[in-house]
Amino acid sequence: MGTGRTLRRAATAAVLVGGATALAAAYVLRRPLPRTRGRLALKGLRERVEIIRDRWGVPHIYAANEHDLFFAVGYAQAQDRLWQMEFNRRLASGTLAELVGEPALEVDRLVRRVGFRRVAQAEWPDVLEDERRALEAFSAGVNAYLQRGKLPLEFAVLRRRPRPWEPVDTLAYGHCFGWMLAGNWDTEILRSWTIERFGAAVMAELEPASPEGAPVIVPPGTAAKGVRIDLTEDFRQTEELAGLVGQAMSNNWAVDGQKSVTGKPLLASDPHLPLSMPSIWWEVHVDSPDLKAAGVGLPGMPGVFMGHNGRVAWGMTAAIVDGDDFFVEQVNPDNPSQYRYKGKWVDAEIVREEIKVRGRPRPVAEEIMITRHGPVVSPAIKGETRTLALKTVALERSQQVHAQLGLMAARDWDEFREALATWPMPSLNFGYADVDGNIGYHLAGRVPVRARGHGAVPSPGWSGDYEWTGFVPFDELPHAYNPPTHWVASANNQITDDDYPHFLSAAFADSYRQRRIIELLEAKEKLSADDFKAMQVDQLSLPARELVPLVLQVQPQDEWGQRALTFLRSWDYRVSADSVAACVYEVFFTHLVRRALEEKLGSWSDFFVGRGIHPVRRHGMFFNVAHSWLMEKVRERPAWFEGKTWHEIMEECLASAAGELRRLLGDEVSRWQWGRLHKQRFRHPLGEVRGLDRIFNRGPVPLGGDANTVWQASYAPYHSYDVTGSTATWRQIIDLADFNRSQAVLPNGQSGHPGSAHYHDMIPMWRQGEYHPMPWDREEVERYADRRLELVGSE
Repeated sequence: MGTGRTLRRAATAAVLVGGATALAAAYVLRRPLPRTRGRLALKGLRERVEIIRDRWGVPHIYAANEHDLFFAVGYAQAQDRLWQMEFNRRLASGTLAELVGEPALEVDRLVRRVGFRRVAQAEWPDVLEDERRALEAFSAGVNAYLQRGKLPLEFAVLRRRPRPWEPVDTLAYGHCFGWMLAGNWDTEILRSWTIERFGAAVMAELEPASPEGAPVIVPPGTAAKGVRIDLTEDFRQTEELAGLVGQAMSNNWAVDGQKSVTGKPLLASDPHLPLSMPSIWWEVHVDSPDLKAAGVGLPGMPGVFMGHNGRVAWGMTAAIVDGDDFFVEQVNPDNPSQYRYKGKWVDAEIVREEIKVRGRPRPVAEEIMITRHGPVVSPAIKGETRTLALKTVALERSQQVHAQLGLMAARDWDEFREALATWPMPSLNFGYADVDGNIGYHLAGRVPVRARGHGAVPSPGWSGDYEWTGFVPFDELPHAYNPPTHWVASANNQITDDDYPHFLSAAFADSYRQRRIIELLEAKEKLSADDFKAMQVDQLSLPARELVPLVLQVQPQDEWGQRALTFLRSWDYRVSADSVAACVYEVFFTHLVRRALEEKLGSWSDFFVGRGIHPVRRHGMFFNVAHSWLMEKVRERPAWFEGKTWHEIMEECLASAAGELRRLLGDEVSRWQWGRLHKQRFRHPLGEVRGLDRIFNRGPVPLGGDANTVWQASYAPYHSYDVTGSTATWRQIIDLADFNRSQAVLPNGQSGHPGSAHYHDMIPMWRQGEYHPMPWDREEVERYADRRLELVGSE
């Protein structure tokens, strides 16, 4: 989510000097491991609970009632991920600097200004009863572990103890995760900065668009007409405002029984986010008389986020819906607590937040103005001089946990849609399948309706012309049920064509992953789980099929360029880790995109090849959609470069790419393998500290793929060729004919304890496209059982 590098550096100041060597001892590593065998009496339980952990460390929780079920979920989650839960709630509440020091202050300042915890505290008194019961039971379970269990190693390193868990902690993290997963506020700021420096016309040239023929999600099997959203008015408006001073990526798909070898649907999902240690997701199987589900949830939250219950399965991808808008406010020069609206000065709400910073004697105070549009966040964004108020769906009252509980209990499409109708944020593409043979797709989440404009750049807040007038009614959100294609699929691509009556977004992911998924779905009459497994790790590059024939027309004058072309001529277009051709292609493509951007932007192009505008958003998103943009310019703008043709520029870029490869990998061309540049590092927030890196970090491991392969492994050239962007953080294949045949894998492991065998035991499986079973029936769970813990009540 963009905060990792800053917070890893922050840990350095927080660690005891000279303590790393002692902490490396095996005893210290294993001492915090939780008790997972035997019998424990815990205050707050009503009846007996069993937690059976399988050979991959996944808990299967059996309870006689829902209170005990969620209590046990809280207890088991704290056993596995207490440090991560603490980190998540501190991120959401803006209290990381108190834990890890000064370098986290920038993150805390922005988060405090946005105010996730403020909105969570405001909504807690009014949560629905099912949500309240689940959150209170979950919190009680977490706190039972805090009272009885061992604290993870990180707390010893930082010399801190966590405070008791509260339901508001969960609510705040839900808002924060939703905003960080799908918010586009940084793109709005970058657009406006670019317009200020280069003008609206240049910004319009940099705006990617879905080309004609690109697949859309709804209706399945149809293609976009290639009509670009007209942002001219938005961009010109920003030119006028310039003088005022004051993306998750994922795949999912499903096939129905007619297209499945089992005669019942199959559903696949692999959410793409930056990797971390421990894993973003926590796997769990819960079983009570009224609620049964299996899949993954988020540490700090009680529900199964994606997976299946006894009748339906679901998976999600980020919908890239625009749910953030900035409003430029005019502040009264005679009274800084007032702002202009429709010709009058209006009193703002002023909130004071005090941020404790480890190592500072006094807290940092933030005076936050909150207007009718939302909190003013611009003082926390370096380089931003306007007074920007953030309007975001992430600060609307939420029923996220209630919606998750509804998904876990849904028995059919109607009940599934009923649960989605209350899904607040982030906006997600939900794939659906059920045991009766049905499949479906539904967009869920609040989609703003704007009185004017598209929210692509900051709007004038004083006029009243750009207000949100409501949200798109749920029944009008794009959806499909049992389509004639016999499949549904999404890969963050354009959802509908331009004839859809509501504005969703000005930016989606490039369509190549979706095109390849459709190509594979339609390659066979019937598909199996093994076909789905091959699809999830597919690394064939459709963009390379377009660009490489143009590169092969280049006639390099030096031997290195000639040798590079030799590998490209025989390439199968698979971006595998051991491929020389893939390495040549990726580095060449990076040089070509940068050169094309520099022609218009100079060094400002850094922001478009991965430089972020804030530690919360370390990576810009443009490079992930740069291929369609580049090919459009190659086809339609032959005079893009002053005095040179695209052919000449490609020749220069091939030479410069070969030069960089020689510098990075040496003169032996056969060793120019993509995986030697493109590595996955599994980093922990404390792993930047020498001595602690060997304890908490894992990797690096060579990886194939890029932003446009089905197995996405994106990178930001501004930083490096390492996988610093999105990749598969969970893979699931759900078999609706027999849930016991469902399969899944995490990228690293189930446990958050570096001394546990389950901290990183799934890394080889994940890299090799292997899966572990997801046992569902009790007899199957017993077959894979490894440890058994019995929990009983205590007075």
